Amino acid sequence: MNKDIIIRFLLVVLCMTGSIVYADPVYAKICNRIVAFVNDDIITLHELRNKIKEMTGIEPESIKNREKYLQVRRYVLQTLIDEKITHAKAKELGITITDAEIDNEIERIKKDNNLTQEQLLENLKSQGISYESFRKKIRHDIEQMRLTQFEINSKIVISEEAIQKYYEEHKDEFKTGNRVHLATIILIQQDSSNRAETMSLYKTADVIMARLKNGQKFERLAAEFSEGPGADDGGDLGVFDLSSLDPVLKAVVEKMSPGEVSRPIKRSFGIQIIKLIDKQDASNNLSANIRDSIRQRLYRIEIKKRYDTWIKNLRKKAYTKIIF
Repeated sequence: MNKDIIIRFLLVVLCMTGSIVYADPVYAKICNRIVAFVNDDIITLHELRNKIKEMTGIEPESIKNREKYLQVRRYVLQTLIDEKITHAKAKELGITITDAEIDNEIERIKKDNNLTQEQLLENLKSQGISYESFRKKIRHDIEQMRLTQFEINSKIVISEEAIQKYYEEHKDEFKTGNRVHLATIILIQQDSSNRAETMSLYKTADVIMARLKNGQKFERLAAEFSEGPGADDGGDLGVFDLSSLDPVLKAVVEKMSPGEVSRPIKRSFGIQIIKLIDKQDASNNLSANIRDSIRQRLYRIEIKKRYDTWIKNLRKKAYTKIIF
């Protein structure tokens, strides 16, 4: 019998006989066990807890509110299941990532953020992430990029007719004053007078900024952390007339360059982080910049639509059993 199958079988027996004890992290000490089967693979509680910490920046047992904990656990577990399913698909298609490719990507991240190897390791340590886990994540990200490129992105074509149609239907967005295309991450504060809550939000904001510095995409972090509008679309707020922004945002945005991300901004509702996607001078014409912006917007819409359909089909074909 295959060694992996024997190990998985023994783990199942241990779980069924109670030799591996589980206790909800909200209420008791945590021990390891299997929490889900995905095809011929498994997800352990240890994996789930590590993923929760990776995605939220905090230990699972520090989430005292049971309803919030269950919501986070459900979302992260589905993320892990999807990772197992897509990894199996990549393996089926013969997609492999070499150590050299991982090394090259890490070097790119260091170069883009002006980091030495020592500084990178220090940043990872401050977030409680081992270098081995970081490399594993880079491998997964490259694999996912290759997979979606092969399965989805390469099949999308945005026609000039579609761009022109979108422009005609949204002309008001492009013909007034100086325009800014913004994305945001919003962390809501329930009680603005609660200093402990404020410090907790700033800690979360610091985690977000550190992950941005380590090369993670703003759009992904917005989907993960933001409690504001556009979170499911990478925090995309759309295009605004610069003069229409409230004074606090206007003062920040007008000093930014396209692609730049602001520092965390304290607002009456919590903390806000802004990304300036694009800045456009006043014009009534369909310029090359506007055309490219529309193309990218339509491309993102189409990717999301096709990805949702694609991952749903993969889920239907996969055998999944959650044990909680």
